[in-house]
Amino acid sequence: MTKRSAIKHQVREGVLDSREFLQDAKVRRLPPRNGWSPCPSNDERDQGYLKTLKPKSDGQAELMEAVDAHNMVLALGPAGTGKTYLAVAKAVEALEAGRIGRIVLSRPAVEAGESIGFLPGDMEDKLAPYLRPLYDALSDRLSMKRVKALMAEGLIEIAPIGYMRGRTLNNAFIVVDEAQNCTYVQLKMLLTRLGWHSTMVVTGDPQQSDLLPGVSGLSDIAERLEAVPEIAVVRLAERDIVRHPLVASMIGVL
Repeated sequence: MTKRSAIKHQVREGVLDSREFLQDAKVRRLPPRNGWSPCPSNDERDQGYLKTLKPKSDGQAELMEAVDAHNMVLALGPAGTGKTYLAVAKAVEALEAGRIGRIVLSRPAVEAGESIGFLPGDMEDKLAPYLRPLYDALSDRLSMKRVKALMAEGLIEIAPIGYMRGRTLNNAFIVVDEAQNCTYVQLKMLLTRLGWHSTMVVTGDPQQSDLLPGVSGLSDIAERLEAVPEIAVVRLAERDIVRHPLVASMIGVL
């Protein structure tokens, strides 16, 4: 090997320095990149991190503390306060930590003021448009690839409200979203599904019910359960809205 080729080889591969492997050596120099990378060239890697979950308001902090301390939590508040996102994020956190065995998502299939008719497909396909906000929160905490894998394994379950009667949900984290579209009887049935080693979070905005006036049972249920010390009822307000500032301004006047 000529002197010039030896210099090129040293530049390309690096020079082995035995002093770097002494016991007292704390930092070792990495050789220059030789064209190989542990990362694939495409961007199809699975998401391997979890974003740090931090409250953005006092109300959100109260909700997160309530979920950690109680097995039954009712989160009431206007749109944009993070009720659904925090509930799903806490469910994913509990599943990843091994504190629960599955996540159960439930949401009433009620249209927001207009009928979209019959939907094709199986049960999950029919419920997919109504569960889109829950899927969005799940995909923000996990990759969609992992969400689909967990659903295939049964670790994430889609449970229509109409099929919940008679069930006992043990070792699960149950999220009931848009509870303002549930009647008093439906909510009573849902709340009594809670089993051992389970947590249930019920979210909703009593001011945005798509049912006929007086049919929603969320406000009545929340008032009654506030007297139970083992159940937390968290009421979020306009100051807890974390969407565009105009959302808080509109809710204040609408």
